[in-house]
Amino acid sequence: MATEEELLANVDALLEEEPQLPPPPERARLREAAGITQARLAAALKTSTQTVKNWENGRSEPKEPRLTAYQRLLKGWAAKYPAHGTPAVPAPVAAPQVPATFTGPATPAPETAAPQEAPAAPAAPARPAGRATRPASTSRRPAAKKAARPALDPRFPHGPLAVLDGDGSAYGVGGIVLDCPATTVVELVKWTLRESGLGAPKLHRHGKDQDPLIVLTAAAAAKLGLPERLEDRRGLRLPEDHPVVKQVVKAKWQLTQRGFGPWARIYRKAQGRDRQCVQLAVLPWDALDSRAWPGVSEMEPADVARVLGTYAQRVITPRGSTAVSGLELMTALRPPTRPVRDEETGNWVSGPNPGSLGTEPMDPAPPEGQPEHPAIHRIGWKGGFLHEEAYQWVRPVDLLTDQECTLPYAVGLDLNTAFLAAAARLVVGLSAPDHFHAPKFNPKIPGSWLVDLSHVELDPRLPSPFTPTGERPTGPAWYQTHTVAYAQELGYNVQPIEAYLRRETGAYLDPWHDRLKTAYVDTLADLGVTKDLSDAEFLAAMERHKDADPAMAAVLAAIKATVKGGIGKLFENPQGKGYKDGDPWPAMMRPTWRPDIRAAVIAKARVNMHRKMLKMAEFTGLYPLAVLSDCVVYPAPGPSPLDFLPYSESGKPIPGAFRLGPTPGLAKLEGVQTMLWAVDLMEQGLNPARHIKGGDAVLEDGE
Repeated sequence: MATEEELLANVDALLEEEPQLPPPPERARLREAAGITQARLAAALKTSTQTVKNWENGRSEPKEPRLTAYQRLLKGWAAKYPAHGTPAVPAPVAAPQVPATFTGPATPAPETAAPQEAPAAPAAPARPAGRATRPASTSRRPAAKKAARPALDPRFPHGPLAVLDGDGSAYGVGGIVLDCPATTVVELVKWTLRESGLGAPKLHRHGKDQDPLIVLTAAAAAKLGLPERLEDRRGLRLPEDHPVVKQVVKAKWQLTQRGFGPWARIYRKAQGRDRQCVQLAVLPWDALDSRAWPGVSEMEPADVARVLGTYAQRVITPRGSTAVSGLELMTALRPPTRPVRDEETGNWVSGPNPGSLGTEPMDPAPPEGQPEHPAIHRIGWKGGFLHEEAYQWVRPVDLLTDQECTLPYAVGLDLNTAFLAAAARLVVGLSAPDHFHAPKFNPKIPGSWLVDLSHVELDPRLPSPFTPTGERPTGPAWYQTHTVAYAQELGYNVQPIEAYLRRETGAYLDPWHDRLKTAYVDTLADLGVTKDLSDAEFLAAMERHKDADPAMAAVLAAIKATVKGGIGKLFENPQGKGYKDGDPWPAMMRPTWRPDIRAAVIAKARVNMHRKMLKMAEFTGLYPLAVLSDCVVYPAPGPSPLDFLPYSESGKPIPGAFRLGPTPGLAKLEGVQTMLWAVDLMEQGLNPARHIKGGDAVLEDGE
């Protein structure tokens, strides 16, 4: 029998051994649970982001002194975030207050699902060298590649999506490669629903699980009998008599109204709580627009899976274009219905979810829509319309001073996802508009106001904050609440003539903003652009960030396009040569067709831009040469923003002015040209902000 001295000696020997770390997947889980990016952890431990990635995928182990520090950190996280513990529920958001002049109920705080931490970008698996006969539902992972982390939902062990290649390899998230034996679209749908383990949980407790996505390469599409390209370039769908479409219908599956196109949704009626729906994306049919997903269509299948998988985990499983995904993300985070108990029967039935946009479309107030809208066309409205759009302004050349013309550079600043920043804590209307005559202006009530702002005097070297052209108003016009409130903020009296206002209000876009902001910041951090950088370090990191990791750069571009497209989809116009004024069109039949919400976002973003330009003039004496949406061009003594942005004596940015940084609403360098170049464009009537980066920039909504 062992003596006490022998046991104590053995224990002392164990204590003197090297500290033991948890397995690599657990290290990654703990970091994600704490909400810390790999870049931030690397900065804390004075090492590189790639080194942290190596620790989390098992390629290397930390050495002293980082080993002890890393172990201490992981132990602390393990105590806070046990593997099978219950996630903490965030504190409820206070219900928005309805102004005293209204009697409608305040919107209750939204109930959201437990937050899912944005995962670090997974490494792409290597492509297998050959194929062998194997069971239909097996999976494989190349050696020396990172294993998948524990699934957040056991129903979807293989993640939200897979990229199917012609040899039957289905590349998933986290390095997984599934074996798909399907040779027809119907077989693929059945395999996806029954064997693949693909899908994603709902983003809100009252929402629906996300349908699995299968992305088809050109080789996979050909194997399934799909043509190399779509002949119907206008309708973007296969004809109904195509063999694949007939095969789907014969098997008693259905296609949505958009048919079998680049993004085809194949479904059957749900059975109980189980949805029977698979989303397909056909790469050779340009499912991934190169403007939103730069370079992704040309990537290897494993890299496509990494890009789309990261986007799916941080934003939403793609369901179409980034614009469609942006709009559907709003609904996923604010579902229109929730279970409620029927007082008469005691049964649970579907009821409205407070804070959502409901299940039925809402007619706009006459000034908020367009003449073609049936409700507006029917009454023959002639009272004018809202014109809340992004800036497109160039300062008149005759307002340039000699001192400005002698400065050597024109420097463009771009606000990060300006429309996303404007969506933060934005109170919008949730109920139908009511009409008021000569109301007293209340900046807390969302709506449209007919008011005369032509008396507001501002420096002509700045654009007017009230019009997208920057021209001074000439008489009464319709404005969104934020625009009128800014006139009041500038010290001017406003007397509305009439208004269309909404009694029920709420911060509908808040969860949308929060999720996209986190995705944007985390993806920038993966590219080496973190919040803790100095301004000089930030500019250097932004200059090289797209070259750091093309896959993550593509994710970043898709996130920005999601913001832009999602806001744009709120006010989608009728399309097609055969359209007649007064006829309904598909987009306006959605509850999310809300031009008033789009107007609120744009108005707030434009006011935010003007407020910063006004502050810049106050502290630096500099006035912009031109503005295009979220890009502003300044004359500058040097080629860097650091040469003209205002800083306090302590070196901190002046509050309210343009400030450099990686979060939405902060600025980055857009481009640099000579002042002579800028003046030449202005004399031609062109906008330097459109060309400051080189080439011809496209006017975008907030990015």
